[in-house]
Order: sequence, then structure tokens, then C-alpha cells
Amino acid sequence: MANLIRSPKSGSDWTTYELMAYNITIKTQSFGEFFRRNSELPLTNLDPSLVNSTIGEESNLPDHTVRYLSRLDWATYGGQESFMDDFYYETLRLLGFEERNSIVSGRNIIPLTICGDDRQTAQMDVCIVNRQSMVLLVLQGDKTMFGSTHPEPQVIAKAIAVYQYNNEERQTRGLVPLDAMTIPCITMVGTRPTFYLVPVTKMLSNAVVTGQYPEAPTEVVKCITPLGYNHQTDGGMETPAYRQLAFQRFLAFKDLAKVYSQTYLH
Repeated sequence: MANLIRSPKSGSDWTTYELMAYNITIKTQSFGEFFRRNSELPLTNLDPSLVNSTIGEESNLPDHTVRYLSRLDWATYGGQESFMDDFYYETLRLLGFEERNSIVSGRNIIPLTICGDDRQTAQMDVCIVNRQSMVLLVLQGDKTMFGSTHPEPQVIAKAIAVYQYNNEERQTRGLVPLDAMTIPCITMVGTRPTFYLVPVTKMLSNAVVTGQYPEAPTEVVKCITPLGYNHQTDGGMETPAYRQLAFQRFLAFKDLAKVYSQTYLH
């Protein structure tokens, strides 16, 4: 793999080739391994109508539920990239990812230095940014229907860009750059989420900056939200049972993401 050709690419152009070129592998973990808990979180603070209602049966539902189901409907059947991004944005806001000192941001663009080229960029579909402009979480959607590629390599590229960007922000604030950050990430294939922890080290970032093969491998871990709840290979959150599971996983990941993001804020 050390002999693979490496070239400057934006984060949105990364494929599995770049993962091999930079010695990055992905390991799937079980729910318990990844989230470090034995059971799903209860949805006690969420309006049950948001979880249990079906698209197309919005009569007598609260306005906020109708709005969310409309975005879900557009993301599932609308066929436009903007509908999907709006749904991702609204889901994170609905589930409390936007807090006192952080916001959900769409289409945020940050620089990515790769193979000596500092003109490349990483554009995130949705991310969480704090008031000091540090990126806390990245969400990347699957845009294959719009001519793009699988979201896994892209979200990993964007995590590397986040490491570079956050360290620049740390220096601006008078803080010491960190040798490692674990960046919480989410990919969405349609409306099906997969959750990632991407450990980015100084060695990996330097290898990307200089276009070299890092001797030490990087293992990214992920947890898939299983499809067995709706028995459809192409289904997702339009099915209430799957939506409940997805919401539970999002909330568990919100707690887990805070553990990692707090390590590079101070």
C-alpha cells in the first residue's frame, strides 16, 4: 500500500483508495462495544408522536410533528440533495445536539491540507460547531444519487480536516495543539444512520499533509443501526419502529460525542 499514488483531493472526493493509501481501516462494533452501555436509551423526553406517527397520516398531530414528518418524507422520496441535508439538520436539532454553546451548522467548509496543497477543502453536510468555531461532530450523507460516492471515506477525510482545523483554532486561542483527537462522526445512507469514532493523530495528519504512507495504522470504529426492524433493505426512518431505534442511537451518540469533544476544547 505504501506504493499507492497519493494526490491532492478535497474531502468530498475521497474513496476507499485514499483509505488504503493512508493505512486506514474500519472495524464494525456491536452496540455494547461502541456505546459502552447495555441497553438503548429511553425516549422519555421526546414527544411520542414524533416517534410513532406514520408519513401521510398527519391529521390531528402537533405542528412540530407534521413539520418533522414532512422533512422525513422529502428526504425519503423527494430526490433532492437539499431535502436530505435539511432532514439531517432538523434531526440533530430535534434531538438536542444544539446546546447553549454550540450550534448545528449546514454546509460548513474548512480547509484540508493534503499532499502539500493547502487549497483543498472539506465541506460538511452538517456539523456541530461551538462558539469558538471548533468543530465537535461531523455528519455526511450518502449522495450517490447525485453523482458522489460512498460516505465513509468522505467522513473520514473530513475528520482529518477537523483535526487540522481544530488545532489551528486552539493555537489562535493560545492553546497547545493536540497530538490526537477522536472525532465523532455520522453517515446517513438515505435515512439510516451509522455512527463512527475517527481517531486522528498527528502522524496521520502529517502523512496526509505530505502525501506519505503512515507506518502506524489507523483503526476507525463504527456501529451500524440494523435494518431488521423494518425488514426492508432500502427502508429507514419512515418506518416508526426503525425511527425509534435511530432516535435512541442518536441520543446515545450525543452523550458519547461529548466525552470526546470535551478533550479538545480545553
